[in-house]
Amino acid sequence: MKIFLGFFALSIFWTTAIFGQKVSNIKMVDAITNQEYTLDKNKSATAQVFIFYTLKCPYSKLYNTRIKALKEKYTSSNITFALVNPHAGQDSETPEKLSSLPFAKDNKLPFLMDDQQVFTKMTAVKKIPEVVIITSGPTGYSIAYRGAIDNNAQAMQSVTVHHLSAALDDILNRDRPSPTVTRAVGCNIKF
Repeated sequence: MKIFLGFFALSIFWTTAIFGQKVSNIKMVDAITNQEYTLDKNKSATAQVFIFYTLKCPYSKLYNTRIKALKEKYTSSNITFALVNPHAGQDSETPEKLSSLPFAKDNKLPFLMDDQQVFTKMTAVKKIPEVVIITSGPTGYSIAYRGAIDNNAQAMQSVTVHHLSAALDDILNRDRPSPTVTRAVGCNIKF
């Protein structure tokens, strides 16, 4: 019983520790436009959604249709979307290859190169694709949600829980996302 209570308390602490975790302004280069991207650039956004995405991970491509639909649904609510590549510069994830990704270009998604993995480590992301929602407040930027886009990476028609959509709806309703953390499934990020 003591072990169970210990794990329960730890899980509650871990979940609440993520919500509101402060993050500093970041600087990454958008592979599509070759322009610098910062959190400050979109400070007035209701929320900034970052989806960790690589060219090699097959799970990334499985989410293309869902990412496009989410961006279309929430852009009018002043929510921005960007892809983040934590493997930029490694293996075949060269800036030239990243800049030619049709999915990002066609959907006007910045494809940010986190070549030093500063943002990846700051947000504690471990999987591809994994999502981080960052909001801005009077004390700076903080993580509102981190985790999965939904509960079925492989079969879009079998999704029963839309984690990212629910978190964004909570934010738009001025509520704290619940849950603030979910377990993402996909490829491991190489550190």
